[in-house]
Amino acid sequence: MSGKKAVKKSNKKNSNLRLVKSGMTKGKQKEKADQKEKIEQKIRFGRVKRLVILSAILILLLIALASGYIYIVDNYTITTVYVEGNVHYTNEEIIAMVMDGRYGNNSLFLSLKYRDKGIDNVPFVQTMDVTVESKDTIRIKVYEKAVAGYVAYLGRYIYFDKDGIVVETSEESTPGIPQVTGLSFSHVILHEPLPVENQAVFEDILNITQLLEKHSLPVDKIYFSPDYQVTLIFGNARVAMGASADIDEKIMGLQYMLPSLEGKSGTLDMREYTEDTKMISFEPD
Repeated sequence: MSGKKAVKKSNKKNSNLRLVKSGMTKGKQKEKADQKEKIEQKIRFGRVKRLVILSAILILLLIALASGYIYIVDNYTITTVYVEGNVHYTNEEIIAMVMDGRYGNNSLFLSLKYRDKGIDNVPFVQTMDVTVESKDTIRIKVYEKAVAGYVAYLGRYIYFDKDGIVVETSEESTPGIPQVTGLSFSHVILHEPLPVENQAVFEDILNITQLLEKHSLPVDKIYFSPDYQVTLIFGNARVAMGASADIDEKIMGLQYMLPSLEGKSGTLDMREYTEDTKMISFEPD
């Protein structure tokens, strides 16, 4: 009986207690939300600020690049070109090869393009060097392959050097380089000697072409007979020189006679010519 009363008394006493839930109050929740919003605003502002700074940097960079481009175009345009060493190609053709492309007329671009290297793979040319002398001036040095003459073979012109080695073939003849006729050969291979019976003939050809160039005698053809007698052909006029042994003094004397052959057709016989006898004859056609 006393136990039951004790229980009732205990229940009555506990009825005055309040249940309090754990966690933050509404005020603290709002304060935390406000702080979170401020942090997010700062983050968004930081992103926008960085974007504005990057955009400004990019715009300034573009302006600097545009200004630099305009400066380079205005101040490095080539107006003067010197060309040296070219025989096979004209100055205009050499310039067109070197200054090709969109920025081919810009000296700064060319200095980068041809730095420490020349221009190869051009027919008749060993290499070409390009030197930028100033912002508006460049110099092109052409190193052509050493050509002594050429022969016609199967519709093409075969160019050879002083040793008779074929250095180039072309469908066009080159002014200033004599054609050699009378030589017999069965085939032609690039970078190999012309297969003629007497290889010593190429020394004679080189000697003749050098002497003709020295005395400014524009020969059209050099003819070798089967016994290697030499005839020089100037237009319709032929000059029989004979053997190549004494050809030096004959060509020296020819420089004074050639003007009288202009417009004539025939053969000037200098086979017996010496500096002492000066024996010559002319037989018109």
